[in-house]
Amino acid sequence: MAQLTPRTADALPAAQAQRLQRALDESADVTVFVNGTAVKLPAQAADAVVDMLRRFAHGDAVMVSSSVELLNTSQAAEVAGVSLTYMRRLTDAGTIPVQYRGTHRRIRLSDVLAWLETRTAAPDAGTPDASDDSSAPSRR
Repeated sequence: MAQLTPRTADALPAAQAQRLQRALDESADVTVFVNGTAVKLPAQAADAVVDMLRRFAHGDAVMVSSSVELLNTSQAAEVAGVSLTYMRRLTDAGTIPVQYRGTHRRIRLSDVLAWLETRTAAPDAGTPDASDDSSAPSRR
């Protein structure tokens, strides 16, 4: 899934900010309408929306952005249950996408989990030892 571009909204005019602040102070009920239908947001989404509204009410401009959990190579190796060296090889080969922050590798948790999913579907696919099966009879 692609990360959405951050969006910035200017601060509200003072009169609108004051009206919003009064409304937020009067009630904890926040109703969201999507396509004319009232939608009950999950708690974490409701908290984020209310936080954004409070920032507008305080006269702040607001930026909305997505966050993606990025892991360093050691963390990614731990999640995947592989060695640090093997994780580096996977990123060098492009098997698992990597982003660089300076010289430091950052790997999306979702990419590690997707790679693990492919491993459970085909356990021998993509392993360094898959092509080197010493138990197979030699052909001479």
